[in-house]
Amino acid sequence: MKIRDLFDRKPFVFSYELFPPKPDSPIGKLYATLEAIRGLKPDYISITYNAGGAGGNRTLELASVIKNTYGIEPLAHLTAIQSTEASVDAFLAECKKSNIQNVLALRGDRNPSIVPQNVFRYASDLAAYIKANSDLNIVGAGYPEGHFESPDLQTDIENLRKKIDAGVTHINTQLFFDNEDFLRYRDLCRAKGIDVPVQAGIMPIVKKAQIERTVVLTGAKVPAPLAKIFQRFGDDPMALMDAGIAYATQQIVALRAEGVDGVHLYIMNNDFVARRIYENIGSLI
Repeated sequence: MKIRDLFDRKPFVFSYELFPPKPDSPIGKLYATLEAIRGLKPDYISITYNAGGAGGNRTLELASVIKNTYGIEPLAHLTAIQSTEASVDAFLAECKKSNIQNVLALRGDRNPSIVPQNVFRYASDLAAYIKANSDLNIVGAGYPEGHFESPDLQTDIENLRKKIDAGVTHINTQLFFDNEDFLRYRDLCRAKGIDVPVQAGIMPIVKKAQIERTVVLTGAKVPAPLAKIFQRFGDDPMALMDAGIAYATQQIVALRAEGVDGVHLYIMNNDFVARRIYENIGSLI
């Protein structure tokens, strides 16, 4: 099934994101995580990009298992910055072979350890190539607080429009901790004529180091209520986990009440957190 069709069938789409282990690390633990979350009503599961080196493409390996073993729709990530036409063609062929119907087209982070291929400069370039050479459903990324490289949110929305024009059928947003940022972004998209589903990205912050790393990587702002949680519970791991799960739950409940298209939950491969969230909101999804 193409994920875009889920939004026509359901008032609220709920999904999880997992990431593959490094090529030289065992993959069995992630299969155990998949087994644990299969019963938590995911409409689909996304798998972040991992080319895999000599070990093969672990993104597609996991996507195939999700689809063909568990019967859940996978969303395979692919980054423009590391891709050539030949590598994308191989990716598309493997998707077709494994009956994978959905891909998230990303630019990818600029990193000194990654040599850019300079074939697909932007996510919109990659999306256009995928659309021209396959029947895959293409998903794009959105940034409720604006991409850190964009001068302002208006420019970011203009770039989002380019992705839509290139073939993207729905948007998964980067994580955020203040729902007002997402709602403002959603409404701005609608005002600019972008009417594809916009799915809110939520990450439960359950470890002290996680917030520091997340803010550095994403630029997400930390609102006062969340900052107080870290000030009060930062040195008590169990209390911080409970508080972080409660905060994410409150975000999801409030978003559901606002009638958002769905929530994409970044669980960092932690099935315990996924289950706790599901137990809190199961009747809402």
